[in-house]
Amino acid sequence: MAALSLSNVGPIYRREIRSYFNSAVAYVVIVVFLAIVGWYFSNNLFLINIASMRIVFELVPLVFLFFVPAVTMRLLAEEKKSGTLELLTTKPVRDVEIVLGKFLAAWTLLAATLAPTLIWLVTLMILGNPDLGPVVAGYIGLMLTGGVYIAIGIFASSLTENQIVAFLIGLVIVLAFFLADKVLLYVPGFLAPVVEYMGIDYHFSSIARGVIDSRDIVYFGSILGFALLMATASLERRKW
Repeated sequence: MAALSLSNVGPIYRREIRSYFNSAVAYVVIVVFLAIVGWYFSNNLFLINIASMRIVFELVPLVFLFFVPAVTMRLLAEEKKSGTLELLTTKPVRDVEIVLGKFLAAWTLLAATLAPTLIWLVTLMILGNPDLGPVVAGYIGLMLTGGVYIAIGIFASSLTENQIVAFLIGLVIVLAFFLADKVLLYVPGFLAPVVEYMGIDYHFSSIARGVIDSRDIVYFGSILGFALLMATASLERRKW
């Protein structure tokens, strides 16, 4: 099996980044995201007088549940429907490189979406003295959570040519991971620890408290890697 070539991943990554920022996609995503989260942050700060980033770290994972599948639904589904995927694979590019390039581009868009929220942190630092440890850990947790959602969204997009179907599949899967640790009352006792461990919010909450545990990092890395592996395998089905 040929080694993964970063020289092939780079052009795919740049192509996707251009497609985001040369169209309205990136700007609409960033503006709507900031409008939703910013409204709650402003209310928390000016109406309730709570100078904390906590509301951001509580709300953003919920917003990601809908935003990330919406961003990723087109990544492979659109390529398959338009036939450009077959054209792309006539070049010396492997399926895993296509998946990885698209993943990194979507992850970059997510980072660009989160970056303006640092203005709120600066505001809090001017008004008070927030504990930066949990804040830094919280942003790390958001990037890891978003990365997992993106990987799952790409897998969903690899299953169909229909973007709406890809969105719904991605939404259902990420919602299942988000709710896993919240339905423990309905789970047999012997399965509860397993179901709790599968809950993405369980691991994010741990990191957002300022505790970066290797078990949480292994969880995020494993789910992310497995989703990208499944997306690659799904793409390769067309060759069978």
